[in-house]
Amino acid sequence: MKLQGKKVAILVESYYEDLELWYPLIRLKEEGAEIKVIGTGSAEEYTGKHGIPITVDANADEVTADEFDAIIIPGGWAPDRLRRYEAVLKLVKDAYDKGKVIAAICHGPWVMISAKIIKGHTATGVVAIKDDLINAGANYVDQEVVVDGKLITSRTPDDLSAFAREIIKALSEG
Repeated sequence: MKLQGKKVAILVESYYEDLELWYPLIRLKEEGAEIKVIGTGSAEEYTGKHGIPITVDANADEVTADEFDAIIIPGGWAPDRLRRYEAVLKLVKDAYDKGKVIAAICHGPWVMISAKIIKGHTATGVVAIKDDLINAGANYVDQEVVVDGKLITSRTPDDLSAFAREIIKALSEG
């Protein structure tokens, strides 16, 4: 198992894109990673856009970046809620400052923008946030997955296999 001993946080809020949370969660577990689902504290269980619920293991203000090797930010409409919580932004910023892997898909890069970690990086996301990424100082590119240092971004559920592959690769390498 490539990711034995690796610890990964997946951030969640209401109306997450179901596949963008569950696909990486299952794929990384298959590789041996320990996954913790981290919420904002507004609920103990969140429901995705397509109705799939998930229970959190902890809230963002109860964990630290030191506990994880990576943070994954699924898309959907959840990132618009996630970025309103200082504890979420602190967790992401601290993880970035410590050189942890941070991966975001679809609208997930909104959290990177609000945490002020995207400026100067090449990134992608759903086309609806292209201007947001550019205005935040990112070099936007339209491709299935972008790896820029420890930041990994993807566009949509169609890109999930490439997204998960690059997360696994980044965690395997260090």
